[in-house]
Amino acid sequence: METTRRRPQHSANEKRSEQKEQLAQWGRAWEVDWFSLISVIGLLCFAPFIVFYFVMACDQYECSITQPVLDLYQGEATLLSIWARAPSFSWSAAKIYAIWVSFQVFLYMCFPDITHKFIPGYVGGVQEGARTPAGLINKYEINGLQCWLITHALWFANARYFHWFSPTIIFDNWIPLLWCANILGYAVSTFAFIKAYLFPTNAEDCKFTGNIFYNYMMGIEFNPRIGKWFDFKLFFNGRPGIVAWTLINLSYMAKQQELYGYITNSMILVNVLQAIYVLDFFWNEAWYLKTIDICHDHFGWYLGWGDCVWLPYLYTLQGLYLVYHPVQLSDAHALTILLLGLVGYYIFRSTNHQKDLFRRTEGSCSIWGRKPTWIECTYRSADGGMHRSKLLTSGFWGVARHFNYTGDLMGSLAYCASCGFGHMLPYFYIVYMTILLVHRCVRDEHRCSSKYGKDWKRYTDAVPSRLIPGVF
Repeated sequence: METTRRRPQHSANEKRSEQKEQLAQWGRAWEVDWFSLISVIGLLCFAPFIVFYFVMACDQYECSITQPVLDLYQGEATLLSIWARAPSFSWSAAKIYAIWVSFQVFLYMCFPDITHKFIPGYVGGVQEGARTPAGLINKYEINGLQCWLITHALWFANARYFHWFSPTIIFDNWIPLLWCANILGYAVSTFAFIKAYLFPTNAEDCKFTGNIFYNYMMGIEFNPRIGKWFDFKLFFNGRPGIVAWTLINLSYMAKQQELYGYITNSMILVNVLQAIYVLDFFWNEAWYLKTIDICHDHFGWYLGWGDCVWLPYLYTLQGLYLVYHPVQLSDAHALTILLLGLVGYYIFRSTNHQKDLFRRTEGSCSIWGRKPTWIECTYRSADGGMHRSKLLTSGFWGVARHFNYTGDLMGSLAYCASCGFGHMLPYFYIVYMTILLVHRCVRDEHRCSSKYGKDWKRYTDAVPSRLIPGVF
């Protein structure tokens, strides 16, 4: 693994003192309170059933999330009868899934990025990540956009010319594929858990809380790798789940065409708006290296299983719903949703772009036509090094401390509203994203408060709102 270390000189006693102080502050918790432990065990037990429940509700109850409960209550169904009606694991689905994951590993490992050489403005190839708590700076091969383009080119070539498989293959095997995704999610999470004890990539960035459930879910290793370039976090965060996101939606669209003979404008909206988000992710994959997922989260079940199962199955509920309930929106309704999604995307992207521009130029730039303002902060990494950061207080970052999340939530609402108001199921996504991003706000700010101390207080005084100015 290629890393660079930048260490100032300290005496041994000073270094041990600084490390002890810093290890108690920066990064994920070392100790687990009872509330966190109960939450972790609850998620480990119930998250897989939540995914199955939503997919089963579409398959057996026309996407009603209340009817299964009513049937159970009235004795018209039992848990065993519901389970028996669900498609089981199949070797054909396992073959499809194995080919899919193997192909993404092949693209990730064997095709160094070349798209950055001829696509203006795109940043790909070998890039440095943020400094880890132990003071390391990892290097990554950024080739997500290239993998997405190759995958989708082959998908469309198959649909148009080769006909190796039906475009509805994902929908047709959706629940059997769920069992395969669970197997991979649990396998990679368990492997990362064992690896952290036996052969960690970088022992200095491991965190053991003493609680096996918390360690398994939230992860021990910060950046587990196999060999020089296979980084678990980057691969499973971006591939195979997010590359598959747009393919899943295309499969839903093909199924709607097959069943009804037409494609609704709501299905087109969902495909377009979510494709914009996915393409934005891969276009800015180098920037993603500086986000909380890579910079703060350790790799455990939360990321391993979540990226394999939770993301592809619950982030695509809108398209799945529209297969069972094709909704044709009025022109005014469709235009309103499109504008909501595009404005949300503009806020999301512009906010992130302002921070990225500010970081790259170290403040020597213009934001909203003015020289940016910032709060100067200092912090220590676990290797005893003293570092400086600048927290931007201009542009959207002067409006709220997480205004990019506000834009993200606007886009999420647009996905859901595309499905009309006939069922609650499509709106799970906006409820989940609100909980996720509010929790992430709190978690990120707790981390920053521990990392920056009194400098963080100065920042929150300068930018008092988190998401919505004057409200929250």
